[in-house]
Amino acid sequence: MAMTSRERVLSVINREIPDRVPIVLGVSNATGIKMKPYRGIKRLIGVEAPDDYLYQWPELGTAHIDEATMRRLRSDVRGVTDLEPAHVLAANRARPAHSNYIDSWASGAEEIAPDEWFPSVHPLRQATTIEELDAYAGWPDMTDPSRIAHVARDARALAKAGEHAILATPWLLFPFERAHAMQGMDHFLLNMGLHPDFAVALLERIAAHCKLLMAAFLRALGPNVDIIKIGDDLGTQSSLMISPKMYRRMLKPIHADFIALIKEHTDAKVLFHTDGDVEPLIGDFIEIGVDILNPIQTSAGKMSDLAALKAKYGEQIVFCGAIDTHRVLPFGTPEDVRQEVRRVIAALGPGGGFMLGAVHTVMDDVPPQNVLAMVDAVEEFGHYPM
Repeated sequence: MAMTSRERVLSVINREIPDRVPIVLGVSNATGIKMKPYRGIKRLIGVEAPDDYLYQWPELGTAHIDEATMRRLRSDVRGVTDLEPAHVLAANRARPAHSNYIDSWASGAEEIAPDEWFPSVHPLRQATTIEELDAYAGWPDMTDPSRIAHVARDARALAKAGEHAILATPWLLFPFERAHAMQGMDHFLLNMGLHPDFAVALLERIAAHCKLLMAAFLRALGPNVDIIKIGDDLGTQSSLMISPKMYRRMLKPIHADFIALIKEHTDAKVLFHTDGDVEPLIGDFIEIGVDILNPIQTSAGKMSDLAALKAKYGEQIVFCGAIDTHRVLPFGTPEDVRQEVRRVIAALGPGGGFMLGAVHTVMDDVPPQNVLAMVDAVEEFGHYPM
């Protein structure tokens, strides 16, 4: 008997066997679709819907996908997000065309090509001392009620419908990535080595602000949430951005504390998004309470060995994602995509513990036909028993 989407997702995250592999697509920047392929999908399936943006943030470029398209994509989740404060949204809507986008932390992005934005505004770029952190006037107000005024209403509506799992994602560049935004990646990584006390102080101060928002976000959600998405990108195509030793000394305690906060406030499962080859840290993630690991970047180092990942960690953590956005989705044919879905499900699907999605956002170079081929192949190959 077919499950509802919510039953299907709950089955997997509670370590049971669903009727088919769930699809996680379209509900956060980490699982979303950029505007160009979204428009193409709408044309292919004959849907007329406005071009809205996730988080009301056009510069991010990720589509807020309409319900008819979500159903054609067979996505088993629906999202609840926060917003930047109303005054920040208003200021960015009113700013001169093509001028820099500035967020509530006073970091931001510049337009490097028409409608292409690159994070290059780093307000603490030259800072190396804790005194400079104390003097910084750009720390955000995480208690601004306009950030989450809609959250309780949206979550209640999804819970009342009861059809889809609720995946909630406040826009929190987590401490490592936010430090990159504040200083630039090159400067912050250098400071981790040369000025470790400063680097930890910056990470901790960012985490304290993020915890304020997360606590308020969780209170607004109440019981109406199944998964909370957080994350910090820690990997490259071939290795980690920092050593395991440095992660365990400087970042892991901050991640552990944040996850503990979430689990104090909700029974929802924690989905941790981290790109690249993060295999050396999967045991650490399990230890600090990560329930679901995303996006399983199959083009990166040891993350490509799906059989080994399943054998070593499959009983301890749920895998989410794994459909390659580096080569297969952008450059393959629909049949290539179909066969990749078949391969990935064969490796990660047996015994449950797997939810399928693209590796990170479906980018502008992905043909819309390939997105449809991906979700249709799940219907073909993803049913249990396998």
